[in-house]
Amino acid sequence: MGDVLAGIHAAWEFESDALVIRFERGIRTPKLYQVLRERRVPYEALASVTLTPGKRGTVVLHAVPRPGADPLMEAAAGQLKESSDPYRLVLPTDQETLAEYYRDELRALLPPEPEAAVAAGHGAGGPYDGLDALDGHGGPDGHGGLGGHGGLCGPDRGGALDALGGAEDPYGAGGAVAPAERFLVAPPSGPLSFKAYDGKASFDGRAEVSFRWFWTGASSEKWKAGDQTFSVRDLCGIEWRSPDVFDGHLRLLARDGGPRPTQPDHDPASVVFGLGYGLVHESLPFAAAVLAAIRSSDRAPVPVGSRTPGAVAERIRHLGELHRAGLVTDEEFSTKKAELLAEL
Repeated sequence: MGDVLAGIHAAWEFESDALVIRFERGIRTPKLYQVLRERRVPYEALASVTLTPGKRGTVVLHAVPRPGADPLMEAAAGQLKESSDPYRLVLPTDQETLAEYYRDELRALLPPEPEAAVAAGHGAGGPYDGLDALDGHGGPDGHGGLGGHGGLCGPDRGGALDALGGAEDPYGAGGAVAPAERFLVAPPSGPLSFKAYDGKASFDGRAEVSFRWFWTGASSEKWKAGDQTFSVRDLCGIEWRSPDVFDGHLRLLARDGGPRPTQPDHDPASVVFGLGYGLVHESLPFAAAVLAAIRSSDRAPVPVGSRTPGAVAERIRHLGELHRAGLVTDEEFSTKKAELLAEL
């Protein structure tokens, strides 16, 4: 067992290769923390560590995850309130010196930052580091950018390479921190079902997501479509919009990128939230688990010859469109094209 730093609602244990975050259980503890219970975060999954003044005589130690490293934060896309951010450890000000010590110790365990990041002001500063773009406050949605998309499909910025097995920076970090090529933090273990306003969403934990509509809330479009079951292999991402804001919903994004209704209320691939439905501590862990399964499916080995020539040709055509649009570089185009041809 490593050193332990206990704060308000959580404690950090520093192991040789990972930061273990354990959350308290109690009436005053945020419900998301109670659901998460414990998270093991490899040091390679972190981008930086900051120490900032908190509210009412506290300081906040914040371990900032790398883009693409944690499915929970990818699904949240900057929409979590500060009080529910699982990477923030709130401490009384009389522990500031101790917090500075552990900040420096933790920084020493992180991969070195690129020179460009240091030049941009993301290196170690004084006792407080400010709230920079890498600290989750870089844009209007909290992460400089995507506002609720856990992996977009088609030629959108957030998913151009993700749908092809590559990586894109969803936090808008401008390349200062290299995105993780795969999830390094395990998704939450539950819940794997929750009640939305218009239906119940369920996930078997591996292969299928299902929506069962409620007659009291589902739109006529959803009733006509009937209950829905989606294979994870047919999905390329999720779109989670917090129930704390207007139009909260969870939408599944299909790989085929076909047309879909603009309003989630009319889309059979979506469930909508409402007052008391789809709460953050229920719907966000669910979204993270589905997203992790999608990425795992993306990276599952494909037997040689299992793809038909037509399917490979269609993937290459789509890749060419991304290349012509400037969303994929010459090198990425050549490499991915060779990989697709090798699958024949």
